[in-house]
Amino acid sequence: MTNISPIVSTQWLADHLDDANLRILDATTFLKLPSGDGLYSITNGRDAYEQEHIPGAVHADVVNDLADPNDKKAFTIPSRERFVDHIEKLGVGDGNHVVIYDRIAEVGSANSASDWASRVWWQLRFEGFEHVSILDGGFRKWKAEGRDVNSGIEEYPRGTFTGERRRELLATKSDVENAIEDRNTILMNCLSPDVFSGKVNTYGRPGHIPGSKNVYFADLSDHDSLLIKKEEELRAIFEPTDVFNRRKKVITYCGGGIAATWNAFILYTLGRKDVAIYDGSMTEWVQDESAPLVISEGLYK
Repeated sequence: MTNISPIVSTQWLADHLDDANLRILDATTFLKLPSGDGLYSITNGRDAYEQEHIPGAVHADVVNDLADPNDKKAFTIPSRERFVDHIEKLGVGDGNHVVIYDRIAEVGSANSASDWASRVWWQLRFEGFEHVSILDGGFRKWKAEGRDVNSGIEEYPRGTFTGERRRELLATKSDVENAIEDRNTILMNCLSPDVFSGKVNTYGRPGHIPGSKNVYFADLSDHDSLLIKKEEELRAIFEPTDVFNRRKKVITYCGGGIAATWNAFILYTLGRKDVAIYDGSMTEWVQDESAPLVISEGLYK
């Protein structure tokens, strides 16, 4: 397969539903943020998938199947073996083109980022699979256009998944600690300005990792059209962070390694295909009382 776009439109997907090599993954997951200080909650989107989904889609369980069941403190990737087993059960393997979508970034929010889809997109790339796209506008745009939906559970034949892990796409806590004093590494916080500055405490300790630059993941989509913003708008948002300087490494982080993948995905579409994700993100960082955080009145870039 050649010339696979990282972004596909609803019309493109409708035109290719019968492609034999197509695998559609519904990554719907529900994130509920607290109204004030307090921890967020995440629930599986399987019930929503069974009620309605794009024809042919299977449900990718981001919360359970595609996460480490032994990590109770942070939302992190599973073992290579666990990931491959579950992704093969979803029908994904060599020779397939995977299209991923979700339906909501945050419960009760107008945020139209498809960051649950981008989480699976990043995991597939991390495990060595490149033939993957995200549906622009997600399930909400598909529904708004009056397109067909199915209910119940669907499945594909089991896939055969090969490839090798690309460890450069993953950043550890140690990598982030080293990056704080490294002028050649850009730390990008993808959370809201209020969470970044410390005005809102969502993860137990307020603030951001020293030296971080803030690009809010929700600002990368148009909430009226539900579509990703145009390239010139995106470049204008990212340009002040120096993220297009190829001599510098980029590490994105958020609360639990989800929103960070959306920024990484958008940067991928803009040519930065080497962005690393700090998988543990703030959920892991705040648990270490010695890990520094900065509280600020406003944003600095």
